[in-house]
Amino acid sequence: MKRSTDRLLALVMLAVGLACFAKLYLALGGKPSATTSAEIFGAAGVLSMLAGLLFLAGLLPSAARHDPSVPLFGRDAEIVPAGRPRLRRIALAMPLVALLVILADQFSPWRAHEAGAGSEPAATAEPKDVASAPAQPVPPAEPTPAPPAPSAEPAKPAPPAEPMAAPVAPTATSPAEPARSTPAAPATQTVAPAQPSQPTEQTALAPATPPETVAPPPPEPPAQPTAPEGHRDAVVWLAVSADGHEIMSASTDRTIKLWDIDGQRLIRDLGVHKDMVRTALFMPDGKTALTAGDDGEIVLRQLSDGAVLHVFSSGQNGGVNKLAISPDGKRAVSGHDTGSVIVWDLEKGAVLHMLSGHDWSISSVAVSSDGTKALTASIDGELKLWDIVAGKQLRSWHGHDRGAYGAVFTADGRHAVTGSGDYTIKLWDLDSFKEVRRFDGHSGTVYALALSADGKRLGSVSLDGTARIWNMDTGAEIAEFDPGTGPIYAVAFAADGTLITGGIDRTIRDWPAAGGDGTVLFAGAPE
Repeated sequence: MKRSTDRLLALVMLAVGLACFAKLYLALGGKPSATTSAEIFGAAGVLSMLAGLLFLAGLLPSAARHDPSVPLFGRDAEIVPAGRPRLRRIALAMPLVALLVILADQFSPWRAHEAGAGSEPAATAEPKDVASAPAQPVPPAEPTPAPPAPSAEPAKPAPPAEPMAAPVAPTATSPAEPARSTPAAPATQTVAPAQPSQPTEQTALAPATPPETVAPPPPEPPAQPTAPEGHRDAVVWLAVSADGHEIMSASTDRTIKLWDIDGQRLIRDLGVHKDMVRTALFMPDGKTALTAGDDGEIVLRQLSDGAVLHVFSSGQNGGVNKLAISPDGKRAVSGHDTGSVIVWDLEKGAVLHMLSGHDWSISSVAVSSDGTKALTASIDGELKLWDIVAGKQLRSWHGHDRGAYGAVFTADGRHAVTGSGDYTIKLWDLDSFKEVRRFDGHSGTVYALALSADGKRLGSVSLDGTARIWNMDTGAEIAEFDPGTGPIYAVAFAADGTLITGGIDRTIRDWPAAGGDGTVLFAGAPE
């Protein structure tokens, strides 16, 4: 047969199968059933659907007819598929059987039999209810003791007749009423004791969602002041000029800015590095500055206009993490992210020494007041003391459990102070290389340190977002400042003894020496 005929037959078979499933659904009534009709409809539907799908897929082809123009034998003969005639006939019979099942269901006694079977419980149910009611007349037999009452009062025979009639009336009504009222009476009896526990009915549902009072969200912090000339990213370095009138700041926005403290204004932008700036230092001559950054360049700049006078490139030694200069301005010591330490001759523009020994990135550099020694620290907590004139290492010791930061020499050159990622600040004796005093209080990495001009106070800033002032002689905390704006990276003492800080909020603040609220000296640029 043709392919189109097979498809038509397939559609008919699928339709018959769907009809069987519809009958199956009606027979089940949406509930599980084990009746014979449901099983037959299910089987007939499945077989019809299966036959239809086989026909639709062309898996039951009939025997192909031979084309008279094609020879039956020889080289030009074609192989004619034999088809599956037997399976085809069986499949064609499936929808016919299903149709017969549907027709038989319409005229068979299945429905009447199922209906009769379903009605039997109802018929037997009523006799059960009625049968239980006659048990009620048994109590009316109890009124038989009533005749002794008439015997006690023989003068009133008529009244006993009414009591006798009264039991008869209950017997007539008892079959109907007890059947309805007896179930109700216990219900009313159970409701009566339940009335005391009526509160439990309220607590059963209402407490599931008790009334709730929600506090409003905390108020947003006040908006920070901004200035278009301010830094656009975190302030990571601050330096105060020798006369105390100017501040130089370095930022991760790659810029160096010069500020007037008294007038609270930006004097000028001193320049831009190719990557974030790490250090910006005033030179002793008061006319130039030395800046360094992650681009690996140390740049000598003119303060008057920011002109570049000389560039010291670290080459393959990596970015300049920290930089320090000798008090006379003749030498500079740079620490790099490769662990290298370089001593520069600033007058000749040459490298004096390449100092190796740190296995990790340098995190701090300081030069003694006499310009002959340097203290370097790395992110593994290792501290090293160098003779930068001879270019040799004097001592190495593990000072902190984590990276050491913010190293500074005391004025006598015999002590140094370091902060750390272990949240401590330590005062070291550089003759014995032992810890003399510890300053505890920060709850985050102590990132930078500064000594006051008289050497009696120590300023510290931390990633915990606070700045503190300490007594160098006792290690006691003098003041704590918390602007609530996040990590603070830079610190310096002003000429009047106040503490100046800069941090992630792009703002430079001034804090009173005795403690209290700070003021914004120079606001950051709008975000």
